Amino acid sequence: MESEVSSESMVVARHARVPASSANLGPGFDTLALAVKRYTEVTIRPADSFSITAVGQGSHFPAGPDHFAAKIAAGIIGHTRFSIHVSSEIPMTRGLGSSAAMSVAAAAAAGHPDPFSFTARLEGHADNAAAAVMGGFVTGAIVDGEGVGRRLPLDPALRFVIIIPDRHLRTSAARKVLPAKVPLDDAVFQLGRMGMLIAGMADHRLLVPTAAHDRIHQGQRGALFSEASHLLGAMVRAGALASCWSGAGPTLLGICTERSVLRVLAAATGAMRELGVKGSAEQIESDLQGLVVTNF
Repeated sequence: MESEVSSESMVVARHARVPASSANLGPGFDTLALAVKRYTEVTIRPADSFSITAVGQGSHFPAGPDHFAAKIAAGIIGHTRFSIHVSSEIPMTRGLGSSAAMSVAAAAAAGHPDPFSFTARLEGHADNAAAAVMGGFVTGAIVDGEGVGRRLPLDPALRFVIIIPDRHLRTSAARKVLPAKVPLDDAVFQLGRMGMLIAGMADHRLLVPTAAHDRIHQGQRGALFSEASHLLGAMVRAGALASCWSGAGPTLLGICTERSVLRVLAAATGAMRELGVKGSAEQIESDLQGLVVTNF
């Protein structure tokens, strides 16, 4: 990766922490995301020669100069005279924004002045990057080659359940099943549901299950995870206000209130067991901080 800062920069000891994100949220394809409390952390220190350590999710991959975070850092710094430590709680290729979180964390730890735009350009869409940097419920877009993100109102009464299957689904594979063109009726449907979803995320009393429906990606991706529709329905039947795919999947998200969240969690666990879907279901909170950088 080529440097976006300078040909060679001085390394400053720096730590960056970045949350996971649940993107799309049904109709908000490539535009909406919610930051949640699982984290990727990257620490960079000056050193005479390159070294890397990695723990947590993804640590089974070879940890060398070709590590994703190391390549980003080296491209920004302009050399490899640094040590880098990577720690991640975010499952990879599961629809929780692991690549965006890693990119933002590595870029920020390496001293990039705009890790949001850097990551949005790298990924080709800005939703996960916006949530990773800003926290909360966000909308993101790439405008004239730069990332633009805005925080949207998020009702503090909302609670969330995620279903994380023990299976991987690469975003590249999940995008291959999407339509190249969208009919006008489907575009209007999408925009209407997106407006309903944004209103419901701001005030849970306005949120209805159909607000998370879409015609662009969730149905098409169902062929890659046939149990998804049953699991999504089980959460709504148990009291979730809405349910949707998280990013490209296979993780699924249930949007709840405090009154319903435990019932939804129990229903998700039961449905996974009934369908033989291995993995975990858990309650998760929204992250409202986003990127946190510490110099030391």
